Amino acid sequence: QVQLVESGGGLVQAGGSLRLACAASGRIFSMYNTAWFRQAPGEEREFVAAHRDIFSYPVYRDSVKGRFTISLDNAKNTLYLQMNSLKPEDTAIYYCAARSSGTDYSSSSTYDYWGQGTQVTVSS
Repeated sequence: QVQLVESGGGLVQAGGSLRLACAASGRIFSMYNTAWFRQAPGEEREFVAAHRDIFSYPVYRDSVKGRFTISLDNAKNTLYLQMNSLKPEDTAIYYCAARSSGTDYSSSSTYDYWGQGTQVTVSS
């Protein structure tokens, strides 16, 4: 069992930065595929970035490539999402997720564990 708690959201102006954190408890985070998703009002939850395993490069949705960076601190059992050059269209609730295994890392239905979400609002 894995419990996930996100933090770090907030209000920022366009062009600014935020770093989201997702602290895991219960089991070692590095044993799982981990990812960030987001959901804007009236929209479906969408994939943002995935840290698949220690043997693979992270993957990102096209619209955040070059601006967002996903990373995992094994010592702290915490997943991060560094977000730079933020745009108003990045406004959403951001969720971290984890699963023991799977193939389609961008599909939210394949993840077993979810945090409660943290609000990110980018003003223009």
